[in-house]
Amino acid sequence: MQKNGWLLALFLVLSGVARAQAPLLRSLSLTLDTTQYRLGEQMIPVAGEERLYFYYHQDDQAAELRLTPTQPGRPPRLLPSADYVLQDTLVANANGEYRGTLRFHNLTGLPFVRLTFVQAGAPVADSAGRPALRATMRQQLVSLLPLTRTTLDARVLDNELFIGDERVIEVTTNNIANIRVSNEWTKGQDIDYRLSREQGGLRLHVVPNALGVRTLTLKTLVERPYLDPTGHLSYQLPPLRFDFAVKASRLRFLTAERKDVNYDEEGRTRGVEFVLDDGHSFDLHRTYRLEAQQEAGGALIAELYTRSYLSNDRVLCQLRVYNTHRQADGYLYIKDGDLAKFITNFDITPRPRIANVSVLHRGGDWSSNTTINPGETVDVRLEGESLLKGRYHFDGANVIPSDSSTRSEKALIYRVQVPLSSVRRRITIFDGSNATDFGLSVKEAQRPHPLNFVQVNYGDGPHPVTQLNGPVLYDKTIPDLVFSFNTNAIDEAGNLYGRQYLSMDIRTVDDKGNLIDQRTVDQLVICPGEASPRYAYYQGAECQVGNFSLNSILGRKTYDLDAWYRIIVTVRNDARQYSTKGYSQQIELVLRRHVNFDISVSFPAGLLTKYKGESTYNSFGGISLATLAQLSFYAPDRINRLRPYRIGAGFVALNAFNLSNNANVERDLGLVVIGSVVPVRTGARLTFPLYLGGGYLLTRGTPFLLFGPGIGVTL
Repeated sequence: MQKNGWLLALFLVLSGVARAQAPLLRSLSLTLDTTQYRLGEQMIPVAGEERLYFYYHQDDQAAELRLTPTQPGRPPRLLPSADYVLQDTLVANANGEYRGTLRFHNLTGLPFVRLTFVQAGAPVADSAGRPALRATMRQQLVSLLPLTRTTLDARVLDNELFIGDERVIEVTTNNIANIRVSNEWTKGQDIDYRLSREQGGLRLHVVPNALGVRTLTLKTLVERPYLDPTGHLSYQLPPLRFDFAVKASRLRFLTAERKDVNYDEEGRTRGVEFVLDDGHSFDLHRTYRLEAQQEAGGALIAELYTRSYLSNDRVLCQLRVYNTHRQADGYLYIKDGDLAKFITNFDITPRPRIANVSVLHRGGDWSSNTTINPGETVDVRLEGESLLKGRYHFDGANVIPSDSSTRSEKALIYRVQVPLSSVRRRITIFDGSNATDFGLSVKEAQRPHPLNFVQVNYGDGPHPVTQLNGPVLYDKTIPDLVFSFNTNAIDEAGNLYGRQYLSMDIRTVDDKGNLIDQRTVDQLVICPGEASPRYAYYQGAECQVGNFSLNSILGRKTYDLDAWYRIIVTVRNDARQYSTKGYSQQIELVLRRHVNFDISVSFPAGLLTKYKGESTYNSFGGISLATLAQLSFYAPDRINRLRPYRIGAGFVALNAFNLSNNANVERDLGLVVIGSVVPVRTGARLTFPLYLGGGYLLTRGTPFLLFGPGIGVTL
């Protein structure tokens, strides 16, 4: 009985292993264009592994995926990969087959492509015959082998080559990414060549080494193989064959070991060692002329003195240079006397030398002022000689690559950025490891900032001065005029302004516009606050600490000013400290009053009076005298402009200036309350108000009313 139990357990384990190793797919195929590739049919072994191959013609080729699972109704899941994307879910057909679309990525550049399918298996029983808590995960890998047919062709219209001359031939292909390019020259062949990628295409560079009809066979390897006629993988394209007729030049071209020689005093007197090819064609211990023309009578460029033969058919010479020459200007002719023997070419240029440095700030023009600010990005132009030979860099600054096309022997342009954390006062320009005499001066930013960081408090809380446009009418006494500064609003990480130099003009005028006091603050230095990335470098004894009080410099204090006095303050950037126009803001404070109280003496004339108990008005009286404590009212939206009405209380001497002896003339003194309507003409000395009021006659002892015109005199 025990033996039968062990056999049952062994059978269950073997059954689970068999199920775990069983394939998930009964069939799988990829359809590209009109060709279908089936798993098990289009297979080829690679490194001991069977792979499903298919041909593609685009790196992002799309393919239809068809598969049939071994267990109907339970399709396996395709794991995601960076090599492809399943564009839609697998859709089941009536025959149990599932379809979907795969989109591959960079098939030419992918070394391995695999499809990984997984599916949860049935629970496996343990040794006791009990079902396991978890089902096993089944997996199947399908290795793919992308193949592509790559074509390579070249058309040669002229098959003539000359010794020493390089020829470039355009090569066409349908998949340039699949071509392996080494960029290295072949060596020791009749025609040396190299294949390169240039300007988005393939170029074949050839240099002939032997005369006569020569054949060049171009053998090219590919990244993705193809199947040759025998059914084997091949990474080599069919070779291209070129037949050239190689001819000798009239003058043999000799390659110089050095492509650049310095033109300086040492090169003219002592000379430099120089190696040329084809050394055995020279006579030793002989001086040859180098000229820029083949005909006789050319200007002497250099002298070549042959010293000894070297291995590899070369000759060691002593070269003395007397003029400059560039390869772009043409060949150099090596002459024995006036007879040209050979040609060569190399540059004879002065040592790199900077003659001038100019700077272009953003939004400005080129300037010889080489002062820049920390965090600033500028264009720096170097002008001089042979600048392309130099290896220039800026010590303490970063060179930013730019698309500037100005790069020649005479001028170079660099885009330079000084780090915000720079502690240097000078950025030296180096040529390699040698410092030049030129550099950039680093100075803290000093640009005028808009005056919105300046605030003024006249008793109603701080206000930015840029918001006080036009006169400000203030009803209360001004205890002081205090200026405060929001120093953290000056600098930002990418926009530095530096210290702000301010000046103030202060004028105090009375209600008539007469100047009462005038002061000038020559210089207030406001340093950026802790929010500035250059805060530590701005601080100094000259920086304004705290607020600035106007009463500290005024002779007549603000709290001692009368009604309708004006304080006019002009805040501006100190123009002496900046190279550009700064900002200016005018603040005008007016001490407004709504009511004015004064003692008024006027002369009512022709008054109509009506006494209590009488039904009619008395006749027009003579000129009276009124002395009143009077209230006048100001227009609310105008400066020092009264309304046309007033009200007052006081004494009226009726008929005070009536000198007639007529017994009917009544003179009396009355206590009155009178309102008057006065013309509002400005500057009038003589006015004619209208009076309306009433009061009590002291002599007669009766109340009365009065109405009539009068005469007002302003002194």
